[in-house]
Amino acid sequence: MTKTRKVLSGAALVLLFAAAEAASLVFRSALPELPPPDAAGFDRALVKQGEGLAHIGNCTGCHTMPRGKSFAGGLPLQTPFGTIFSTNITPARETGIGAWSREAFVRAMREGVARDGSFLYPAFPYDHFTNASDGELEALYAFLMTRPPVEQRAPDNRLEWPLDHRWMVAGWNLLFLHRGPAEDGERGRALAEGLAHCGGCHTPRNRLGAEDTAHTYAGAWTDGWYAPPLDAHSPAAQPWTADELFAYLRTGLSRTHAAAAGPMGGVTRELAQAPEADVRAIATYFAGLMKDAPGGRAPLAPIDRRDAVDKAEPEAAALFAGACANCHGPGAPMMQQGRPPLSWGTPLREDSPHDTLHLIVGGLASPAGPAGPTMPAFGGDFSDRQIAQIAAYLRARFTDLPPWQDLEQAVSDIRKGMGQ
Repeated sequence: MTKTRKVLSGAALVLLFAAAEAASLVFRSALPELPPPDAAGFDRALVKQGEGLAHIGNCTGCHTMPRGKSFAGGLPLQTPFGTIFSTNITPARETGIGAWSREAFVRAMREGVARDGSFLYPAFPYDHFTNASDGELEALYAFLMTRPPVEQRAPDNRLEWPLDHRWMVAGWNLLFLHRGPAEDGERGRALAEGLAHCGGCHTPRNRLGAEDTAHTYAGAWTDGWYAPPLDAHSPAAQPWTADELFAYLRTGLSRTHAAAAGPMGGVTRELAQAPEADVRAIATYFAGLMKDAPGGRAPLAPIDRRDAVDKAEPEAAALFAGACANCHGPGAPMMQQGRPPLSWGTPLREDSPHDTLHLIVGGLASPAGPAGPTMPAFGGDFSDRQIAQIAAYLRARFTDLPPWQDLEQAVSDIRKGMGQ
């Protein structure tokens, strides 16, 4: 064989192996369908463990429609690339995961591949779930397979071309999926990076929708809300101790911080039902990450610059007096009951006004259930200008930070996002 032919033969082999590798990435085999398992065949302790892990992962939050059947899917998830509808994860044979073996379930959680071999979109955070241990996935499988089956098919996703072709996800996985399980380590970190997928909201993403791991927990936008940093850049005015964070994660409330709002409200309602030891481990982990934040080093005394601000902004002061002071003013019953002052609330200390505006426009559903505090929505009572005035007043009166800009436009954007 001549030297040229040897080179060409070698190049052909390299291309053949490359093509085989590419095919293995893009084309995944279907796994056999199985009859739905007998719910009575699962160990009760294993099912109970799986229930706790489902609360840690907030499975209900993504896979249950408002007023819908639990885990039946169909919830629309808005992404920069279009709308993805969550899947049915009940043991329904035709439209759920009733025909999935344990092997199929683990492959979906670790590799983002469904039983039929199709790729799942990473709106389903398998890039985190891959870190779960074998025992955790076995327990979660047992829990889901003992839920009441609901035959309900999710609507078709509405994604931009070419992302509507699922095989494109193979390239995303090649770039960004680091398959687990993770090595054993600190329990709180393992949960945060695994089933709790905290980075899914609190870590910024790149243009391809993957988490920017160089800025893990540095804060990010989620459903129009800003999920603040959970590291040394936390804007919290008071220290996030392990005990305070544990109370917040279990109840959505804290003596020294604002109530959980937006997507975090649903998370805390789920964590209220999760194993106490696991929630405490998560709280301890993040309290450690935030211990060097400005509020952790030098907690702020309550700020109230009413005299100066009321004289400068009499119209805004009047709006506050009429709409807010009954709950948030000095001497208000809620404040006498130990609620934190507005100057300790993280939303007012963020660089963006959006979380504060969301609360004013849309109100707050109690994260602690019917017995907890609520806030009425004022979006229908005030104009964009008036809501902007209230937000500017709150920032000026209860913080020592520079004023927010373009507030009226921000109010308008939030109304559009809420369909108002």
